[in-house]
Amino acid sequence: MSRFLSHKTFATPPFFRDSTRTPCSLSERKILSLLIRRPNLTLAELTSLSEFSQQSISRLIKGMIEKGILIASDRVATGKRGQPSLSTSIVGNYAYTIGISIMTDCVAIALVNLAGETIAETTHIPPSMSRKEVLNLIKLSFDSFTSEHNIEHDTILGAGVAISGYNLGGRSKFNTPPGLGEWALIDIDEIIAEELNLPVWVENDGNVAALGESLLGTGRDYENFAYLFIAAGIGGGIVINGEMLRGSNGNAGEIGLIVPSNMYPRPMLDLLHTMLQEKGADIEGISDMLAKFDPEQPGVTDWIEKTEPALSLVVSAIAAILDTDAIVLGGRIPRSLARMLIEKLKIYDDGRRSEPRAMPRLTISDHTGDGGVLGAAMLPLHKYFYSTV
Repeated sequence: MSRFLSHKTFATPPFFRDSTRTPCSLSERKILSLLIRRPNLTLAELTSLSEFSQQSISRLIKGMIEKGILIASDRVATGKRGQPSLSTSIVGNYAYTIGISIMTDCVAIALVNLAGETIAETTHIPPSMSRKEVLNLIKLSFDSFTSEHNIEHDTILGAGVAISGYNLGGRSKFNTPPGLGEWALIDIDEIIAEELNLPVWVENDGNVAALGESLLGTGRDYENFAYLFIAAGIGGGIVINGEMLRGSNGNAGEIGLIVPSNMYPRPMLDLLHTMLQEKGADIEGISDMLAKFDPEQPGVTDWIEKTEPALSLVVSAIAAILDTDAIVLGGRIPRSLARMLIEKLKIYDDGRRSEPRAMPRLTISDHTGDGGVLGAAMLPLHKYFYSTV
């Protein structure tokens, strides 16, 4: 097999190019986008949720079953007279992807199938976040996953990477935070593609977390939401009409920049780590803090009181500017801490007359742990199976 550097060097990934598989049409992607958000829909339900006629739905489903992408499941009783409807589901082992989340103190790697199911996942805390250390752990995890689960290389569509930092003009170069200095201003996709012999896509961690949430979490109920990615720092992503909003330079959703850091302490886990240590907590870093997290420990309520004003301004700005259905708290923040924070947040409003404007729902991500690794794995799948634009 010939090696390649990145997804930019070819028009079609080897997953399609070197096999009999063919990329999905726009209509097929729309069907798949419905099915991943609502598994096991019947033909009648797909017709109701889409703009297609029943005849078109039947034709599309039949074609994707023949390709091996979908499977007809057991018949489902509809409560109506006549023949029960067949439900349809995605064949997970049709394709796989690798998700990689490069954080300031650790790297998470996951193997995910076409249906969005996590087959394997691991997190490593290396001595440093140098390129050599991280690449070695990525390759070791990749080899372990594929060997243990008998995954053939030609069934892997590609790898997605989530990383903190500002995107530089929509490319795979990022201006990363200090802890990721060796990953700054380089072609991340080419470096990891060379290691894995796979095409690679790279996005800001907040963007990919929002993408994962759109396909496999809050997006099942809301087409428009903002995702607050709370980790060592704070960022986020925006989903409008079910699609990730990247912006002109790939930096839409940099929610933390709404408030200046010299005026408001931002709700970052770095700050929480510092405040807990000041209260005597025996924690070595963010990963250790999260593993030992107790919402009752001294310093937690102090952190909430200190950071609530900034986050209240952020959610108020989102509500006023974007008018989303929901605002999701996720990233690496513990669910118990997210719940405590939501109880204190305020969305500012004039409260005019007896019918105030509708406000977004404040909610917690459906995914525990690192919100970036699953979203990263969905990047290649989104490009070739789930994007509807």
